[in-house]
Amino acid sequence: MLPTHQMKFFCGRASRYLADQIATQFGTSLGASSVLDFSDGEFQPAYDESVRGCTVFIIQSTFAPTENLMELLLMIDAAKRASAYKIVAVIPYFGWARQDRKDRSRVSIGAKLVANLLTAAGVDRVMTLDLHADQIQGFFDVPVDLLYATRIFIPYIRGLNLENLSVAAPDMGGAKRAHIYAKILSTPMIICHKNREKANVVGEITAIGDVEGRNVVMLDDMIDTAGTIIKASEVLMEMGAQSVIPIATHAVLSGNAYDRLNASTIKEIVVTDSIPLRKDVDTSKIKVLSTATMLAEVINKVYNNESIASHFVY
Repeated sequence: MLPTHQMKFFCGRASRYLADQIATQFGTSLGASSVLDFSDGEFQPAYDESVRGCTVFIIQSTFAPTENLMELLLMIDAAKRASAYKIVAVIPYFGWARQDRKDRSRVSIGAKLVANLLTAAGVDRVMTLDLHADQIQGFFDVPVDLLYATRIFIPYIRGLNLENLSVAAPDMGGAKRAHIYAKILSTPMIICHKNREKANVVGEITAIGDVEGRNVVMLDDMIDTAGTIIKASEVLMEMGAQSVIPIATHAVLSGNAYDRLNASTIKEIVVTDSIPLRKDVDTSKIKVLSTATMLAEVINKVYNNESIASHFVY
């Protein structure tokens, strides 16, 4: 059954660059919205056009600062109170996803809290990309469309035409992802094992697999401080790899990650546009692949009540 409710696109301020591209895929533009900033730091998003009876897609990644998450919550609440028919939160990067369990005593489970907040705000559906932990889908009581960047990265890797290609996981947590890519590309797999000295600080890294003479593509869901990929790349090169190209979905790149990458021996890293790169630093080593076409395709299928099962697999 074809939908009878008008589709409208809106976005938070942090993801306008991506939302514009998605709306363009539909031959339309973003709906009119604004944000009123108060002197005490509070802000109030508002829809400057009617959304009554509409299926509203709100595009916003929830990377730092926390205002991005709060803005998304307020926009969902505003759409609900403005009588939108359905509200779909398109969250290319789902922040707080690394807090998916209690890894020590007396800590919160941030990912579950964020899921609760989105549900309480009134969201009807969530669409996101490469969650740090797939089981976060279970934190929601509304449908979650978990998409994977495989459809973006596989064609890119094939286009490199690398001989003696191997796929590497930068740590044990990424072994499943690397295995899937290795299977699709029919290449050997390398697994790196790391010991953390403390949060965001990587200790020793060792690699398991045939590295000598291989061109290695190292896959991860995100690059945060860049410590892991830099050390893993150094280890692989020391073991005789011809080249190492890190590929990650989310370019978190916190702290001095940009400086560390530019000072490293890594020649190029590949990421998506789920998080925008900073404009005040050198990003010449970073190649950004767009998620707009893939997200637009899934949004269109969701809106038209079509199956998106093919997007749920690596």
